[in-house]
Amino acid sequence: MYLKQGCSLLLKTRKPTIPFVLTTNPNLIPTKRPETEPQDRIFIDEFDVSARLEAEPNIVLALDYFKSVANSNAFKHTTLTYKIMIEKLGRENQVDGVQYLLQQMKLEGVRCSEDLFISVINSYKRLGMGDQALKMFYRITEFGCEPSVKIYNHVLDALLSENRFEMITNMYKNMRRDGLEPNVYTYNVLLKALCKRKRMDAACRLLSEMSKKGCDPDAVSYTTVVSSLCRSGKVEEARKLAGSFRPNVPVPVYNAIIDGFCREYKMEAAFQMLQEMVDAGVGPNVITYSTIINALSDAGNVELALAVLGKMFVRGCGANCHTFASLMKGYFMSGKLSDALELWHGIIREGSELNVVVYNTLIHGLCSYGKVGEALSVCFEMERNGFSPTLTTYSTLIDGFAKDGDLVGATETWNKMITNGYIPNVVVYTCMVDVLCRNSMFNQAYCLVETMASKNCPPNIVTFNTFIKGLCRNGRVDWAMKMLFQMQQYGCSPNVTTYNELLHGLLGANRIKQAFQLVAEMEEKRIELNIVTYNTILCGLRQAGMSGEVLKLVGKMLIAGTGPDAITFNQVIHAFCKLGKIETAIQLVDRMRTRGEWYPDVIAYTSLLWGVCNWNGVEAASMYLDKMLSEGICPNFASWNVLVRGLFSNLGHLGPLVVLDDILA
Repeated sequence: MYLKQGCSLLLKTRKPTIPFVLTTNPNLIPTKRPETEPQDRIFIDEFDVSARLEAEPNIVLALDYFKSVANSNAFKHTTLTYKIMIEKLGRENQVDGVQYLLQQMKLEGVRCSEDLFISVINSYKRLGMGDQALKMFYRITEFGCEPSVKIYNHVLDALLSENRFEMITNMYKNMRRDGLEPNVYTYNVLLKALCKRKRMDAACRLLSEMSKKGCDPDAVSYTTVVSSLCRSGKVEEARKLAGSFRPNVPVPVYNAIIDGFCREYKMEAAFQMLQEMVDAGVGPNVITYSTIINALSDAGNVELALAVLGKMFVRGCGANCHTFASLMKGYFMSGKLSDALELWHGIIREGSELNVVVYNTLIHGLCSYGKVGEALSVCFEMERNGFSPTLTTYSTLIDGFAKDGDLVGATETWNKMITNGYIPNVVVYTCMVDVLCRNSMFNQAYCLVETMASKNCPPNIVTFNTFIKGLCRNGRVDWAMKMLFQMQQYGCSPNVTTYNELLHGLLGANRIKQAFQLVAEMEEKRIELNIVTYNTILCGLRQAGMSGEVLKLVGKMLIAGTGPDAITFNQVIHAFCKLGKIETAIQLVDRMRTRGEWYPDVIAYTSLLWGVCNWNGVEAASMYLDKMLSEGICPNFASWNVLVRGLFSNLGHLGPLVVLDDILA
């Protein structure tokens, strides 16, 4: 399957610059008499030209008309008509055209207004050309315009959008040297810059100093600082700060604090803030309710989320597409596929507003249930309804195909994504690495990893872990070990997941010594062993028949403060039975069940059946079979195999039982 690559396919092509040397079209100019009769020539009014330019949606036709009018000698372009044309070119990202018209204005002596200059600055901002915006600012007087607070503000905002913090500081100093007093917009840009740099103390100080300088903070000021404090985990501090806003705390500030509590899942505090809003006479809006509904849905508490939705309707606040998307996500996360689809069909029946977020939520939910074909159908429906798939859409579909091991589906989606001009991000690349590994195409997967770096999208730790996992699960452990060292060349440090995958590969190949060397390396690098690490090692020791070492490692695990889980207990039961310590295994099961810390499953009972059959006889084992059935645990093939082999062994038809190691396989 061919995977599209290359800069021409991975990068959006820049729109061609519209040529300014156009043939004048006389049909665009209203005339009554030939040009030989100048006394009867009609002059065009500024209002007519500006209206015609505003109404023309086609940029080429608008520019053609603009040139034709200028060449007709029936009209001399004004600041207004230049502004309209420059704004149109700016929206189309035609910066060369903008520069041309600015130069033309300069030659014709047409003054550049403050609003026009701001339009030019914003055009550069949209294109991420902060440097160019700054250069234009320093040439402002050439165009008959003087620096103002408003212009400074927009230049500062352009620099902020690119995180040019040092330049922002210098521009602010220049502004003060020019004798211009900052207004609330200026301070809000500075507050955002400080918050982006996580300098919360400085932002709080500036907020308090604004009033002293005769510029009272507004809702944007407080929302900026409060939101950043909440994102930094300082919700109570944000709540205290919000209380200083006078006369009333605005809705956006309340919403920021509620969002902060929801991020930490402090739902009681979030509900208290909601009630505080109502008591203060500040009506919660759809964002307020949707934030709470989203947090409850993320936690799988859809019932309470629905109750909040009901309260929302009672208070006369309608839901939007984000509200429904949150509920749908909650249903999917709670394992309620049918309810999620019923909600979707209800949204369609009611004719509620749809957007890309709702479609992406449905696509992601279907893919999480392995219904990638249905998700693809939803994507096609989304396009038919006029919504273009986003990078998230393609990423979700590719991930779904990857989990199914469907290389064809993943590749076709990738190629469509590239054809539509999207640049793959690290998530999409990693999904493709995954699907290639699942199809044992490791050379192609490795080439894709190398391609990422060359496309200014370096692989991250998840990418390397995905590749290493694929190699280890396919027995390519040596190659995986090489990747452990190579990943550091890309600035990626291995984490516990990396080592867990490598341990799984080494232990699966019975390379016990090398596995323990890797564990020593983890400890040397102070990478904490987690429950997955311990269980991986326990499984490897069990497969190697080192039951005594299993019990020693469990002891070390408990001393390290890592709590056992069901896999750990099953490994311990297996080890005790293998060593003939049946009574100890039985006591462990009874003690854990009594404490409510763990309830034996079919694997644990099958190990016990093997141990009892092998050391005590089949009749003793039948008691545990009855106990197993009474607890609603259905024996599997391995369970019956143990009993049958035990029965025949007692009759002398078979040798000693040898099936225990197959129980946990």
